[in-house]
Amino acid sequence: MQPLAERMRPTSLDNYVGQTHLVGKGAVLRRAIETGRLPSFILWGPPGVGKTTLARIVAAQLEVPFYMLSAINSGVKDVRETIDKAKRGKFFASASPILFIDEIHRFSKSQQDSLLGAVEAGTVTLIGATTENPSFEVIPALLSRCQVYVLEPLGRDDLTGMVDRALAEDEYLSKMDVVVDDYDTLIRYSGGDGRRLYNVLELVTHEAADGQRVTLDTEYITARVQENLTRYDKTGEQHYDIASALIKSIRGSDPNGAVYWLARMIEGGEDLKFIARRLVIAASEDIGLANPNALLMATTAAQAAQMVGYPEARIILSQATIYLATSPKSNSSYQAIGAAQQAVRNSGTLPVPLHLRNAPTKLMKQLDYGKNYNYSHDNPGNFARQEYLPDALSGTAFFKPQSNNPTEKNIGERMKKQWGDKY
Repeated sequence: MQPLAERMRPTSLDNYVGQTHLVGKGAVLRRAIETGRLPSFILWGPPGVGKTTLARIVAAQLEVPFYMLSAINSGVKDVRETIDKAKRGKFFASASPILFIDEIHRFSKSQQDSLLGAVEAGTVTLIGATTENPSFEVIPALLSRCQVYVLEPLGRDDLTGMVDRALAEDEYLSKMDVVVDDYDTLIRYSGGDGRRLYNVLELVTHEAADGQRVTLDTEYITARVQENLTRYDKTGEQHYDIASALIKSIRGSDPNGAVYWLARMIEGGEDLKFIARRLVIAASEDIGLANPNALLMATTAAQAAQMVGYPEARIILSQATIYLATSPKSNSSYQAIGAAQQAVRNSGTLPVPLHLRNAPTKLMKQLDYGKNYNYSHDNPGNFARQEYLPDALSGTAFFKPQSNNPTEKNIGERMKKQWGDKY
């Protein structure tokens, strides 16, 4: 049997819930659908507000082929194969097939690049769905070819209407004797997520299947939902949302928030290797040189947690999480490698200066490879001022020590003493 959320998925704009600013009578997206002049667009909004449903409805209204890919498990090869399939299925002068990319913010740059040609040529109409700000997560070239439509959280009236409709129209629930005494508790446990609301409703009406009357009051709902509160889909959006909340709490130096989200992951049955990897990344990306011991702590914790396993691993992960959250923060290393990579992309393969080249053969020495290189350890303080960048990038500062933590303040002072104003 299909889950309730699937059975109740709207199939037309008339029974689609919410987003009247987009699909209500005369609204921008509805007009585009009705006229058949549909641009590629990105739907940005929280989980469970109908992004996937809306994409399916658009395809059904326009009567065009619908192809769906998830950024979690699709690569460049999948994108190209789907575009080729869409190309073959498109008839002359017919509307373009729709390619729906769920969680498009998780696509890498190369994956997003692979969409550009097809979107620009009209081979497909792209509909992307994202819970993250597309201006940060979608490459500019693709973003400039798409409209961005913001989906709003479902309101109380929307959610109560969904409950009533399910009880009245669903092929199974409509045959049960169910009375709703407390909509607010249902909505609270759903977190405003329509899909989760249906999951909760299906859970609390289970006992009505044998013919007994069920009254959904606060006590009844709470008793049946409480033990399921900590569960989350380890392959879906909430999996990444909770991981994101953990990292952002660490970055924000809030040990209480960090250990709470850690507990949510552990109670949800999350793989400890996944948690440990997130902590190692945070130690370098968000703490970095402000406390170099953070990376050692995170790495050691990852090894120790895997060695002992659950349940004791939770203590090790908690220690590392609190240590990271309470450490001073710096993203200078993260920014430095990002800036350096961008310089590589912009400048191409600049030649290595002759004095920095390796000279293992006589010919290379004759070509001045390694000539005039000044060996640092032959100089006072083991430092020799010379150029280490290609000429075209001379003087470029990728690494900028932050002065708001003692460790990097000392690094900055030492660099200034050695390099003067060069950087």
